[in-house]
Amino acid sequence: MNVRHILTGWLAAAMCATTLAAQQGKTAYKPAKTPWGDPDLQGTYTNKDESGIPFERPSQFAGKTAADVDDAELRELIAERSQAALERAPGVGGIDTGAGPTHWYENYGAKNSRPWLVIDPADGVIPPLTAEGRQRAAAAAAARRGNGFDVGPFDGPEDLSLYDRCITRGLPGSMMPAIYGNSYEIVQSPGWAAIRYEMVHETRLIPLDNRPHLKSDMKSYMGDPRGHFEGNTLVVETTNFKPNSIYRGGSESLKLIERFTPTAAKIVQWSVTVDDPHTWARPWTFAMNLTRDNSQQIFEYACHEGNYGLRDILSAERAAEKNGTAGAARGRGGVE
Repeated sequence: MNVRHILTGWLAAAMCATTLAAQQGKTAYKPAKTPWGDPDLQGTYTNKDESGIPFERPSQFAGKTAADVDDAELRELIAERSQAALERAPGVGGIDTGAGPTHWYENYGAKNSRPWLVIDPADGVIPPLTAEGRQRAAAAAAARRGNGFDVGPFDGPEDLSLYDRCITRGLPGSMMPAIYGNSYEIVQSPGWAAIRYEMVHETRLIPLDNRPHLKSDMKSYMGDPRGHFEGNTLVVETTNFKPNSIYRGGSESLKLIERFTPTAAKIVQWSVTVDDPHTWARPWTFAMNLTRDNSQQIFEYACHEGNYGLRDILSAERAAEKNGTAGAARGRGGVE
């Protein structure tokens, strides 16, 4: 691991938080403390206002950093993104799909906090893959069958993604904006923090007592998290991901370093440093805002692998095979 690159990513996240505080006319925000003395991050949050932000720097801003995009340009971008979301609405949750009226969906009128998400490297572009990473990506593409919205063949549940199967959105996917279900609850107790996700109904339990990571052969879909506070920032390092839930086709050496930094009374900046020398030329970091809204309720996510959605995707593929149109069946399994 290149320590300089990791430090650069952390510095970029800290600078972004400092810039936001300055824009709000404030010095570094000091959150309340829990009864046992940790910074109090508890509450229900949403990232719906970050919906529509490009992950990497758009080509129209080539040669610029995020700091070069002024307030007027950002307002114009936000207006363009909102209009595009409205134009897509019929195909997402309206008459075209039967997935419910558009007002069910949370991401219209999003008040984006930034022009793009990647904050390190400063050019907003994910570093190139290593030779090993390219080889692994090519092998995965050659072996790929149905996955998510890809065309099948869907010969069995294993041909669909873990998200389609209502098992997990993984990490950091579980924190990323979606068309609905964008609520997250943070709960703390002495020596522990927990994050509960509305979509796919998962809860991460994060020990804060300096215990070592599990042995490398003990893996899970959401990995093995270990947390600590650096000042007011909750830092969570997660390793030990199952191979089929590793982020962006990374290797089993993948380490994700999340930083939850309160920057205002209702804002926590969440940044993620992706560290995997077997996949990318250097570590890289992206960030977005979580907005606390304790009036929000985390609703039941009534989806599981036995739901009719997955069954119907597979039965539709069998019908398509009989009609000579195999591969035509597609969709999000289990959506109620």
